[in-house]
Amino acid sequence: MLSLGLHALAAAPEWRPDLWAAILPRMAAHGVSVIEIPLLRPAELDIAGTRALAAKHDVELVCSLGLPATLNVAERPDEAFDFIRVALEVTASAGATALSGVTFGVIGQTSGAAPTTREIDAMTRHVSRSAALAKKLGLRFGIEPCNRYETHLLNTGAAARAVIERSGADNAFIHLDTYHMNIEEVSHAQGFADAGDLLGYVHLSESNRGVPGRGTVDWANVFQGLKAAGFDGCAALESFVFVDADLASGLAIWRPVAENPDDVIDVGFPFLRTAGEAAGLRWAR
Repeated sequence: MLSLGLHALAAAPEWRPDLWAAILPRMAAHGVSVIEIPLLRPAELDIAGTRALAAKHDVELVCSLGLPATLNVAERPDEAFDFIRVALEVTASAGATALSGVTFGVIGQTSGAAPTTREIDAMTRHVSRSAALAKKLGLRFGIEPCNRYETHLLNTGAAARAVIERSGADNAFIHLDTYHMNIEEVSHAQGFADAGDLLGYVHLSESNRGVPGRGTVDWANVFQGLKAAGFDGCAALESFVFVDADLASGLAIWRPVAENPDDVIDVGFPFLRTAGEAAGLRWAR
């Protein structure tokens, strides 16, 4: 069974427990059982308030981030790890189960060439080191391949698998995103197959980051691929109805992703649930 999740920026401009207290009942009505909190500035998270809110509404929390623009893992490995360390400690303290996203590099930073051996080695060491700390804290550690316009380091499920296997981390997983896959993979199903048993989290995101079903993503292939892969983790709707200033440039979000922002939730969730069921999948709620 799949758990249905939601990236917080699809529903509100920020994660704040007092704000989300009014939002979570609406998400529960759609069957959402996992909320993804973007840790753009980890030290600012209201840890106590977040734990209490999650417990009250019986939702699982996961956290995600991209490394800040200055923290290239090949050039500043210790500083990059220090940022991840704080994020992991905050993730654990908030009661979340995993930290994922562009944890291996900077969003929106490309070299104009394929990753060098030095960059791959540095990224592998970073993943190994970060996953080891995550394990001590009782967390899983994910890496999310992104499209070629946002990073040159990891673009496909196969590339992410190679890094995790080299890292030796047994609590690391691949986090695939249908938006990026729509650009980089031969098909969504093939990307999921390439990730194999390391597939641990999926972003359900339309080709224009807007309302699922109103773009070019082949959703039948997505859900058939997840069924063939035997995936039974969390599939989370991701859309950037709201976008933080720290993300806008790296994600190249210059215009609204939907004419009616409410459609992302109120049209998107029913569409995704129906498409998943048509492929023979079952949702946990």
